[in-house]
This record gives sequence, C-alpha cells and structure tokens, in this order.
Amino acid sequence: MLKGSGIVNFNLIGFNTDVGKTKPENIVHADNACPFCDVENLKDIIDTDDDIIFLKNKYLVIEGADQFVLIEGKNCNVDMPNYSREKMRRVIKMGLKHWRRLLNCGKYEEVLFFKNFGSMSGGTIRHPHMQLVGFPKLNSEVLFDTVELRGLVIARQNNVELNVSTCPRVGFGELNVVVEEGGSHETLADFLQIGVHYLMNYFRKNLTSYNIFFYRRAGFIYAKIMPRFATSPYFVGYNIHFLPRNVPQIAKEVYEIYFSDNKKIIFD
Repeated sequence: MLKGSGIVNFNLIGFNTDVGKTKPENIVHADNACPFCDVENLKDIIDTDDDIIFLKNKYLVIEGADQFVLIEGKNCNVDMPNYSREKMRRVIKMGLKHWRRLLNCGKYEEVLFFKNFGSMSGGTIRHPHMQLVGFPKLNSEVLFDTVELRGLVIARQNNVELNVSTCPRVGFGELNVVVEEGGSHETLADFLQIGVHYLMNYFRKNLTSYNIFFYRRAGFIYAKIMPRFATSPYFVGYNIHFLPRNVPQIAKEVYEIYFSDNKKIIFD
C-alpha cells in the first residue's frame, strides 16, 4: 500500500457544487441574460466610480471565503484592450484599493485578486469583471514562486517592469508586470493594458481567453498576464513547465509595437 509523505504543499479548499450549478453563464450560451448589465437589480454594492462597481459576489462557491466582484463598466462587449488609458487606470485603481483594504482589515490571511476572460479562462460571465476572494486561512507561501514573475525585460518605467516570463507558470506567452515598492500604479495599469492588447491582437490569431493574476510579496506587487488554451497534460498530470523558444521574439515584438519610436499602438 502506498503511503503519502504527510506534507501538504498546496491549499485544499472546499467548493460548493450545489451553488456552482446555479451560477449564471453567458460565455458559451451567449443569449443568456447578463446579471452585470442589470445594474438596477445588483445587490450588496460596496463602492462605485461612475460605471465601475465593486460588490459582494452573490454566488459563494468557495467554502469559508468571502467573494467580491469588480464590474469594470456598463458595456458587455468592451474589454481592457479597448479602454481609454484613463478608464484602464481607474479600473486598476479601484481593484488595488479594495485589495489593499481587504488585506489590511484583519479578517483575512490572504486575498486573491484576479481576472478571467473568455471560455478557456475558467470564467462564466462574458461581461468584463475582476474578482477578489478573501480567505481567513490560506498558505500564502505555496501560491506562487517569484521566479515565475521574472523574465526578459521589455520595458521599465516609474519603477515598474514589463517582461516575458523565462520560467512560465504553465507555458507559452506569459507576460509579467513587476511593481517595486513605491512604483507607479498608473504604469502598472498601462503595462497591463499593453500586455492584454498584445495577447489578444498579435500573439495568436485564435486566442480568445486570458487571465490576470495579482500577487504581493516583500513590498512588491506582481501581475501575470496569461494567455489561456487547453492546458498541457504535461503540466496538469506531472507539473512539467515548458519554456518556449520564442521568448526573445515576443519581447522584441511587444517593444516594437508599443514602446519603439515607430510604435504601432498608442492608447489615448
């Protein structure tokens, strides 16, 4: 009989499948109603900034955790690549504000902050939004390794770095934003918008989904922009990470499109 090591190096959290069955979905079934468009019937609103809304999540699928949603705007069909620079900065400002507030309230050991977009991302609602989940107990040490946020540097501005991961968490085309202590949160927003725009418009023609994951450690804020495909069985089954050969090409392409003197894209 096989025996385990007795050491658990991951977080095992309960998921309420009964609640999960009741969650609305309009990514696959696009004709289904969007709950985030029905602003008049939204409940438990905590904060607003024009059409940006922060509220409690109605569907508490994560057992023992408090869940929140940041609705990025009123338009179902406009996402981060299409926001004005000012709108993108306001969305990230709102998210960081409440992430920081929840982390400092004394109730949670860890607060996850992330975005799902598209059918391959793990999301169920098409309307652009982000999520925050507060855990009274969670082992923060096993959530990520900072080596996954390092990479070939594309640009540095205002103590913020944009890079292409040279130790990807899963595999292909992962972009990272690293904010040093005191670094500009507006530049963080700008680099996130560039990263998402690149992935959705230049990286792969058939890419429809991505995630953004936020992390914090030792005064730094990190954000990983991850294109989503069917996940490699090598990673799912054996935790094998692949390092793609085209990391230098990605870095060069992003720089030329968004940062060079002859850049193609300028966000207003």
